[in-house]
Amino acid sequence: MRMEPFLVEAKELSKSYNDRVAALNSVSFQVARGEWVAIMGPSGSGKTSLLNLLGCLDRPTGGALLVDGTNVASLSRAELTRFRRETVGFVFQQFYLVPYLTALENVMLAQYFHSMADQEEAQRALERVGLGGRLHHLPSQLSGGEQQRVCIARALINEPKIVLADEPTGNLDKANEDTVMSLFKERHAEGYTIVMVTHDPDIAGMADRVIRLDHGRRLEG
Repeated sequence: MRMEPFLVEAKELSKSYNDRVAALNSVSFQVARGEWVAIMGPSGSGKTSLLNLLGCLDRPTGGALLVDGTNVASLSRAELTRFRRETVGFVFQQFYLVPYLTALENVMLAQYFHSMADQEEAQRALERVGLGGRLHHLPSQLSGGEQQRVCIARALINEPKIVLADEPTGNLDKANEDTVMSLFKERHAEGYTIVMVTHDPDIAGMADRVIRLDHGRRLEG
């Protein structure tokens, strides 16, 4: 089976709410396998709506969206959940860690939803992000940067086809921002496909390409 060069193909992609509010209006673009794309635009430009569609958290109201060759708009709710679990890794501005689970257990939880659990593999994932000594700490015992590194380990544990990041350094100080972004650069060098929403031009400059949105329309990139 020939592998298509593009992991994501959006064709005239649109998303409206309540049949009136257009978050996205006929947006078309492609993301190559192994590419790092930054999405920028002012508040309300459709960045998060686009990320939600790419992550199969929402459905488009118009156009087509192919992720790894599958038109996700055609999937049932159950199929969409399974496809998201097998294809996408998420890193958010808010960490969304389970507060009563340790760092190791939070990463293993992602494996559990993927119908597997391997403590040694989860431990290795945390060691890769520099948290080998914090495996059994609760989120409240970790700094913001450490919590985000747990999130990156959790996002990558199932080796997703695409990593989606929504302002992943928005709650971090400069030192922790540098640490987290170095991890993204390392994972990109390993071949991961990354789509990252950011408002920071310095972070966007680390990507291979920038897609700019305004009022739900693509401006450039």
